Amino acid sequence: MKPKLYATAFLAAALLATAGFAQAQFRTPQGAIDYRQGAFEVMGHHFGRVGAMANGRVPFDAAVVQQNMAIIMTLSRLPWAGFTPETQGLPSRAKPVVWSERARFDAAAQDTARALTALNAASMTNDLAAVRRAFGETAASCKACHDNFRD
Repeated sequence: MKPKLYATAFLAAALLATAGFAQAQFRTPQGAIDYRQGAFEVMGHHFGRVGAMANGRVPFDAAVVQQNMAIIMTLSRLPWAGFTPETQGLPSRAKPVVWSERARFDAAAQDTARALTALNAASMTNDLAAVRRAFGETAASCKACHDNFRD
């Protein structure tokens, strides 16, 4: 009975510690802004590498596209958590509409996620034409979000 009690207590402590860490993810509103901007910046670097191949500026290398897409797919889940209510009105490139029309903003984020998923799938085909098409659709989705929600 004691080992089960210890295991339960350990699990409860681990869950509480994890919950505390998640709550402390952003110690300040500026921390949330820095987090989302950092994720977008690194994602943009890797997206640019894929774009350089999709647009013919550098030779197409399917393995390099796939490596960059793996990073992009991981990063693409991160920045949205940084759009906290406490960051509204603070200096950043986010327009006020992010908070006043949150459902529309969230829908745009989902559109971008779907486009990135399609680009990731295209990268697995080793087909430059498929990557070009999917890259164009993804870039258009990113641009639409920037046009509507970023200064």
